[in-house]
Amino acid sequence: MYLIYIFEYMENKRPDHKLLYYLSKWTKINECDEHTILSSFDTLTIKKKKDILVVGEVCNHIYFIIKGCMRSYYADEKGIEHIFQIRMDNNWISDLESFFSKKPSNYYIEALEETTLLRISYDRLEKLYVEVPALERYFRILFQKAYLNSLKRLNATMWEPATERYADMLKENPEMFQRVPLVYIASYLGITPESLSRIRRQK
Repeated sequence: MYLIYIFEYMENKRPDHKLLYYLSKWTKINECDEHTILSSFDTLTIKKKKDILVVGEVCNHIYFIIKGCMRSYYADEKGIEHIFQIRMDNNWISDLESFFSKKPSNYYIEALEETTLLRISYDRLEKLYVEVPALERYFRILFQKAYLNSLKRLNATMWEPATERYADMLKENPEMFQRVPLVYIASYLGITPESLSRIRRQK
C-alpha cells in the first residue's frame, strides 16, 4: 500500500519519477543518485505515427516510455511489416543490437500514440554506470530479460499454436487490445488478421 502511494505521488508530481520508481524496485538509489539519473536522460514527446528510428540509422539511444505506445518493426522484400516489439507505459524500447554494435538498424521504431519518452545515449549510460554503480545491476537485469524474452517469443512462434500465444498475450497485456490496432497485434503474434479474428470469436 505504501509503495502504491509513493508511486501515485511521484506520478502526480513529475512524470519522469516513474523511472525512479521502477529503478528502485531493482536497486537502491539515494536522492543524489536520483538527480544524477534524471539529468542523464532527455525528455521528448513523439506524435502518433512518427519514427524515432528508421532502417539504416544507428540506434543511439534506449528509451523509457513514460506514457504512450511504441512499436518496432521491419518490412520484408514484399513490403509486409513484421512487428518485433510493442511497448506501452513504463517499458523500455530500443534496437539493442544496433545500440551496442553501432551498426545500422534493420528496424523502424514508431509511435502508435502520442508518446512521452526519456532517452539516454550509449556514452551517457556508460558514464552513469560510473556515477551510480548500483544502476549497472539494474541494466544488466534489464538486458538479460530482454534477451530471454526474445528467445521465449522465438520459441513460442516456432512451437506454440497461435491460440496459446494469443491467450498468453491477453493474460499478460490485456490493455494492449484496447490501445493497439488488431492488425499490429496479429503481426506481433505472427498470424494473419483473419486468423486473429477467428481466434477471438472462439474465445
